[in-house]
Amino acid sequence: MSVERKMYCVNGEWKASKTDKWMPVSDSSTGLVIAEVPCCTAAEVEEAIAAADAAFADWSQQSLSKRTQMMFKWRNTLVEHVDELTYLCAKELGKNLDEANGDVLKAIEPTEVACTLPLITQGSASLQVTSGFDTASYRTPLGVVAGIVPFNFPAMIPWGWMVPLAIATGNTVVLKAASYTPLTSMRIMELFCELDFPKGVVNLVTCSRKESGLFLTDPRVKAVTFVGSTDVGKQVYSTAAANGKRVQAQTEAKNHALILEDCDMESTLNAVINSTYGCAGMRCMALPVIVVQESIADEFVARLKEKAQALKVGCAYDPETKLGPVVTAEHKKAVCDWIQKGVDEGAKLILDGRGCVVPGYEGGFFVGPTIFDHVKPGMEIGEREIFGPVTLIKRVKNFEEGLALMNANIYANGSAIFTQSGYYARQFELLTDGGMVGVNVGIPVPTAYFPFSGNKDSFFGDQHVLGVDGMRFYTRAKTVTKHWYDEESKARAIGTWEGTVERD
Repeated sequence: MSVERKMYCVNGEWKASKTDKWMPVSDSSTGLVIAEVPCCTAAEVEEAIAAADAAFADWSQQSLSKRTQMMFKWRNTLVEHVDELTYLCAKELGKNLDEANGDVLKAIEPTEVACTLPLITQGSASLQVTSGFDTASYRTPLGVVAGIVPFNFPAMIPWGWMVPLAIATGNTVVLKAASYTPLTSMRIMELFCELDFPKGVVNLVTCSRKESGLFLTDPRVKAVTFVGSTDVGKQVYSTAAANGKRVQAQTEAKNHALILEDCDMESTLNAVINSTYGCAGMRCMALPVIVVQESIADEFVARLKEKAQALKVGCAYDPETKLGPVVTAEHKKAVCDWIQKGVDEGAKLILDGRGCVVPGYEGGFFVGPTIFDHVKPGMEIGEREIFGPVTLIKRVKNFEEGLALMNANIYANGSAIFTQSGYYARQFELLTDGGMVGVNVGIPVPTAYFPFSGNKDSFFGDQHVLGVDGMRFYTRAKTVTKHWYDEESKARAIGTWEGTVERD
């Protein structure tokens, strides 16, 4: 069976790459290669940057009204294709249909926020700030924005976190789609090209880290938004910032939940199952570490194992599946290597997901739910991101010990507490290092009206994605001071500060 070779998109036109290097895309449930995408050449990446740069002048001068109308049309197009995009996302990535559907809906949500552009980009103004002088502040677009995309959210991250606010505020975009999971993003790009956006407003390439490095140094690129590993994120942030670019780098996580003895046990278990094994653990807001108060730990672990064993592991696009495969054979090996490392470090393996085989899908990249108990401080498995369906149990005596253990981690993307105590919930909210905090909520991802606000080694930059932070990241302030001469001021001598300093 022949495998389709995909193209890259510049100026609204799909083009055949001149590369001699092609990257396979697999159906994660079967292991079969379903497409190949180009490792675009440096010249092709520069072509995409040039197209975005050329489109900026016209697009940035479009009125807020016209840009808002275009965003409404774009939102409606996405809504019309939710089912198609959901299936494609599940097939190439391995998310079950419910998770893949959420991925697509989370691309629509920020697009709806972008439709409020005339409101969220309003500046401020004051008349008569000093005698005869008025001052106003506006938000203006930056120019070309480069988006470097991870594999785990092929709809939400490029077409939710990156494109909507960037283009609504008048910028143009070059996306580097994830080479493992580019098909969903490419299909959305095709839909985008069917609308009457000016050519070059959004462009899409697939390439290696070497070619995407051009985004970090090319003077035409004014901002870089990145999601990926911490090591690469640090390099993206330092290089792009050194070249005068605005940067937001959302990186790794090791989210912890603190389970206190007064929690509602059943609902807490259900939340942990969903948070840990959803997306097969391949999300930065997964909840891989469960910090349990010792008084309830034995019961909690026993019931967690029981619920995990009951999960249906299967083909991602089977409606009955609760836990799909991981993204590639290489990623499966990496997760299994982490499980072995946990065994070697002395953690107690309660449930082993290695060797998981789904009948009829023997070539799929499946890892079953895995649980380690008695994970101690210093064990690497409890401190580093695994990005798989692996749960680590850490036992503590009380709230204070649990909070200190959680805050000792180098990452601080999200954190959660499960308790019926208002006091401990408030103390946790106040003192946790986590940027996104859940109180009896396992995945405290905010809606797009609020920023996705990781801290510590989970984020590098000043303005987070989404919310007001997102709007500010894609715009810069322009402050205008005005004075109109009257007969008296025409003859007045102009001082060093031209009337903007006024004291009796």
